[in-house]
Amino acid sequence: MEAVYIDKHVSLVDECRKGNRKAQFEIYKLYAKAMYNAALRIVSDEAEAEDILQEAFLDAFIRIDSFRAETTFGLWLKQIVINKSINHLRTRKAEFVSLETIDIAEENIEHNKEDLEFKVTQVRDAMSKLPDGYRVVLTLYLFEGYDHEEIAHILKISENTSRSQYLRAKIKLNSLLEKERSMR
Repeated sequence: MEAVYIDKHVSLVDECRKGNRKAQFEIYKLYAKAMYNAALRIVSDEAEAEDILQEAFLDAFIRIDSFRAETTFGLWLKQIVINKSINHLRTRKAEFVSLETIDIAEENIEHNKEDLEFKVTQVRDAMSKLPDGYRVVLTLYLFEGYDHEEIAHILKISENTSRSQYLRAKIKLNSLLEKERSMR
């Protein structure tokens, strides 16, 4: 069965197609915060995320005639934001290293409910300390809901590399969070 997407902002999108600036501003207000957060999770820099957000909206409004409503406008816009964020990282020459030949230690961490109750700011800070390759794969998988096949396609890496980067990112993130917790 094929998924059906109902876009509750279809009238605003139609007005944007006509070049209505007020409608464009309304769309911006509706989606800016979520799109900024998506960009920030990938590039881990507030100023860069703001630039990406602005470029993504400009791009979306310029190319709005290519939006065919096969998904919601928000999903279409999020894809633009994610692609721009990843391209921005590529300009920073982020390396997505293949870890296929590296032995990875088993993750042996006891999961205690209290240990998992970190404040959002602590997790965000720890995520910002991850290498770009780790942070991008972790973000796309956990926060944006992509699977490893999709991540591999988006980042132009192998599926095994995506899985390895994800595993290593989880281990590194846990290590950073444990270090933060022990310093309290």
